[in-house]
Amino acid sequence: MPDALAAQPDPTTVPSIPAPVTPAPTHDGRPDGPDERPPGRPRDRRPRDRAPQILAALLFVAYASLSLSRYRHLATKSWDLGIFEQAVRAYARLQAPIADLKGPGTHILGDHFSPVTALLAPVYRLFPTPVTLLVTQAALLALSAVPVTRAAAGLLGHRRGLALGVAYGLSWGIQRAVDFDFHEICFAVPLIAFALEAVLARRWRRALLWALPLVLVKEDLGLTVAAIGLVVAVRARRSSRRAAWCGLAVAVFGVVAAAVTLTLVIPAFNSADSYVYWDKLGESGGSPFDGIGTKLRTLAWLLVPTTGLLALRSPLLLVALPTLGWRFVSSDQHYWGTDWHYSAVLMPVVTLALADALSRARYSTRPWLRSYAFHLPTAVVAASLALTTSLPLSQLTEPDAYRKPARVAAVERMLNLIPDGASVEANTGPSSRLTSRCRVFWVGSTRGVTPDFIAVDNTSRSIRDVRAYARQLHPRAEYDVTGAAQGYVLLKRQRR
Repeated sequence: MPDALAAQPDPTTVPSIPAPVTPAPTHDGRPDGPDERPPGRPRDRRPRDRAPQILAALLFVAYASLSLSRYRHLATKSWDLGIFEQAVRAYARLQAPIADLKGPGTHILGDHFSPVTALLAPVYRLFPTPVTLLVTQAALLALSAVPVTRAAAGLLGHRRGLALGVAYGLSWGIQRAVDFDFHEICFAVPLIAFALEAVLARRWRRALLWALPLVLVKEDLGLTVAAIGLVVAVRARRSSRRAAWCGLAVAVFGVVAAAVTLTLVIPAFNSADSYVYWDKLGESGGSPFDGIGTKLRTLAWLLVPTTGLLALRSPLLLVALPTLGWRFVSSDQHYWGTDWHYSAVLMPVVTLALADALSRARYSTRPWLRSYAFHLPTAVVAASLALTTSLPLSQLTEPDAYRKPARVAAVERMLNLIPDGASVEANTGPSSRLTSRCRVFWVGSTRGVTPDFIAVDNTSRSIRDVRAYARQLHPRAEYDVTGAAQGYVLLKRQRR
C-alpha cells in the first residue's frame, strides 16, 4: 500500500499525477463542495464537464449497433435472450414470469432471482420485441461509463479520467457482455459503478443506497453488497463512525439477503423446492484447483491489460472477490474463462480500483512507482484500443455488419408461416424470433407437451432425417415438413 505519511514528492524530478479534484471530506465525512460556501459567496457557475455523458452516448451507439447487428444476422448465441423475453413479456401482461424455454410452466424466479427485469415491462409493452431488451442492455452498460469516467476524472484530472473511461467502455468484459445477447447483469454494472463512485467521493450514504438494489438483480450479488458495505465501513471509520456502522449493517444485510434468497425464496418458486445450481459447486468431487490454468489466465486478463496490476494496491478490489469466488469454486467450466457475460460486473470494480490506486501513488516515496502511475492511464487506454481489434466491437468496422443477409430474410419468411399464439418447439436460432408472439419450448424439453410446430436450426446437419427426429421427440404425433430455408427446418403437426 502507498506510504500515506510520506512528504509530497518533488514534481521537478519525477512526473506526478495531478492532485485530486474530488472534494475533501469534512470532519463528519461529508465532502466540501460548492454548497459548503460562506454566506454571500456566489455559487460556482463553471460549466459541468460533459465528457462522461458524451462518452456514454458514443458507447451506447456502439453497443446497440453491435447487438442489433448480431440479431439481424441471426447470430444469437444462446437461449437466454428468449428466456428473458418470455419473462418480460409476462411481466408486461401483469402475469407471473413464466419461461417455457426452461421447461413448461417454469417460474423464472425459481431459476434465478432477478425481479429487476420487471422494470423492462412498460417499455416492452410499447415495443414487444427482443430488440427492446438488447437496446436497453446497451443503454445500461453505456450508462455505467458515466460514474466510472466522472470518478476517475475527479481523482486524476480530466485527461487521465477520460482515458480510464474510454478504457473501461472498451474493456473486454463489457464487450463480451454486449456480444452475449441479453442478461440481467446489465442492471448490476451501473449500480456497482455508481456505488463505487460514491465510495471514492466519500459519500457513504449514497454508496450504500446504490449498492442495496443489487440483491434484486441476481441472488449471488448479495455478497457483492456485503463487500461494498465492508469497504464503506473500513474507509469511513475515521471520518464518520455512523457511516462505518451503516456499512457494517449493509454488509450483514447482503449476506442475509443472499442466504434467504438461495434457501427460501428461489426454492419457493421452484417446482423441485430447491436451488438447482447448487450442484455446480463441487459437482462430481471437483476441486477448486481444477482448471487452474484457465482461472489464472482470467485473473491475468482482469488485472494486466485493464489495470497494469496497480489495482492490487486499492481495497476497492475486494468488491470483485465474491464474483470471482463463486465462479472459480464452481465445477462448471463456463464460469472460469473470459467468454460470455460473467466478467462484466468486474469491469467497474477493477477500473475504479485502478483510479483509486493511481491517486494514492502520487504520495509514494518510490520514484519508479510515481513515474509508472503517471504513464499508466495512457498505457491502459492504448491496450484497450489494441485489444478491441480482436474483440466484438471490431465487427462494426465491417460493411456487412450493417446489412441484413438474404439468408436471414429467407429464414424469417419461413418462420412467419407460424401463426401468432401457436406453440413451438425450437432451438437457439428460431427461438428468439418467436418468443414475442408464440409459446416457445426448448427442443427436447417439452415435458409431455406436444407443440403445434417444431422449428430447428439444422445448419450443422446434425439431424439427418428431421421427420424421424420429430417422431423421436413425440412418438404419438405426426409432423410434416412445411418449410426449409438456409439449413432451418419447420415442421407442422398433423391434426387427426
